[in-house]
Amino acid sequence: MSDFISDDFILGNDYARRLYFDHAEKMPIIDYHNHLPPDDILSERVFKNITEAWLEGDHYKWRAMRALGVDESLITGNASDEDKFLAWAQAVPHTMRNPLYHWTHLELKRYFGIGDLLNGNTGKAIFDESSQKINSTEFSAVKLLEMMDVEVVCSTDDPADSLHQHTVYAQSPRGNFKMFPTFRPDKSMNIEKEDFLDYLDKLGATEDTNIEKVVDLIEVLDKRVVFFNNLGGKASDYGLDTVYSLECGESTAENIFQKRRDGQLLSELEISQFKSFVLEKLCRMYYKVGWVQQFHVGALRNNSGRMLEKLGPDTGFDSMGDQNHAENMSRLFNKLDSDGVLTKTIVYNVNPRDNATFATMAGNFNDGSVRGKMQWGSGWWFLDQKNGMEDQMNVLSDMGLLSLFVGMLTDSRSFLSFPRHEYFRRILCNLLGNDIEKGLLPKSEIEFIGNMVEDICYNNVKEYLNF
Repeated sequence: MSDFISDDFILGNDYARRLYFDHAEKMPIIDYHNHLPPDDILSERVFKNITEAWLEGDHYKWRAMRALGVDESLITGNASDEDKFLAWAQAVPHTMRNPLYHWTHLELKRYFGIGDLLNGNTGKAIFDESSQKINSTEFSAVKLLEMMDVEVVCSTDDPADSLHQHTVYAQSPRGNFKMFPTFRPDKSMNIEKEDFLDYLDKLGATEDTNIEKVVDLIEVLDKRVVFFNNLGGKASDYGLDTVYSLECGESTAENIFQKRRDGQLLSELEISQFKSFVLEKLCRMYYKVGWVQQFHVGALRNNSGRMLEKLGPDTGFDSMGDQNHAENMSRLFNKLDSDGVLTKTIVYNVNPRDNATFATMAGNFNDGSVRGKMQWGSGWWFLDQKNGMEDQMNVLSDMGLLSLFVGMLTDSRSFLSFPRHEYFRRILCNLLGNDIEKGLLPKSEIEFIGNMVEDICYNNVKEYLNF
């Protein structure tokens, strides 16, 4: 057995170890943003094998395998699950210094007790052992979450979703954790999309409304916010290329809406105006119900048209965008703040060049009314790795207050991704432990620093989202 994932993994000195083992390790997990399928939780899904649980839908692994020249049949194609796993096993040694290498071995160790390094030589044995374990009720989707001491999971749900799984789970929990929906209204804004009108029919049907005017759309969305709120929803989320904040009155939005209904082409300006109108209306709704709003901003999606046509979206062909976001965010937040309706907000950037911009933008709109009201969120997507997390926490420390940070989330579709919280916590403790060792933080305050670690890992987000 390898000694790679040891007790001291990432923890470089005694201060880091003390912070982790006395404070971070014991804190439960609140995963306030992920893409787990609620139906898998409600049905207590049991996976057939490790491939089904680990490789299906994981575009991080898919990108790495494609880079290595692995045929698509062994990634998303019709190869057997065992062959797909063995192809991944052979790829793993080549991912050294990519976060996949750390995540892979943490997950094998924490869920299955497997300490061997995954490679072409060990792949078959690890496939057999992990598949035998996961293909049992003791490793169901629910049990996998309980293994990691998960207290809350917040799924990501479209306004048109029935939330049937959430309704049933609230009445009859399958696990010792809570599950809440999160409002993701991107499709209601995407007027340029080919299926926009079909989507409006689906959305309207949830409230027995024909959405024929823009005011109908806003009324239905408002009712859906109330519906989500009644089922315990605490937050909204967006995946936007930028924050839309152009001036757009209702009459202008209505004209744009009717042009789209009539099959006319819209200009880029009109598209941005419509999105700005809907987004502002939504932000005002969230304030009324006391929600947190989250903005994931800056991805450039579906870059390969050929592969989009072949495999669909979210299959590993997205990257960082390079738009400028400061003025757009400032304009929206300032308007809401001026009207006294700016709710608690988390902003996430995917391009590291925007770190300081997002950190300082959040600080512009703290007003003393709520502790840590405006948050710059944890390293997202391509920044969800050791350097990215350290950079985010260092910039936040320089330009804001690390002590108020609401910490880590998985943003994952995988039930095996929750050791990412451990990964984050070890990185956090090592960062602070190094500062103590160098004399940059006082040794005498290690208990205070330990309490701060507990806040970042758990207490801050528990208070922030009112769990």
